[in-house]
Amino acid sequence: MALIISLKVRAKLAQPDHNVTEEEIVQCFANRGPKTCTDSRPHHQSPLPTLWFVAETDYGRRLKIVYVHDTQVNNIEIKSAYIATDDVTRIYNKYST
Repeated sequence: MALIISLKVRAKLAQPDHNVTEEEIVQCFANRGPKTCTDSRPHHQSPLPTLWFVAETDYGRRLKIVYVHDTQVNNIEIKSAYIATDDVTRIYNKYST
């Protein structure tokens, strides 16, 4: 499985309001549970569903990871990642399947 992070998204992840590394994203994928949420907001729609989850890095940093999984080629394209607030974590725990 390939992890894809575009240059535009890499630049966004480097901004102070995100400040997330690719290594942290990989750690969150390794540390996550089986549940995900689907982003159903109209302005976040794409041909494939936008999925997200909350997980911790190896150092306990809790992040929200937003991605699209293309099962045809088994690629995961990162759309965003940032610190998961308590409210985001609550929503994830309530609605994830």
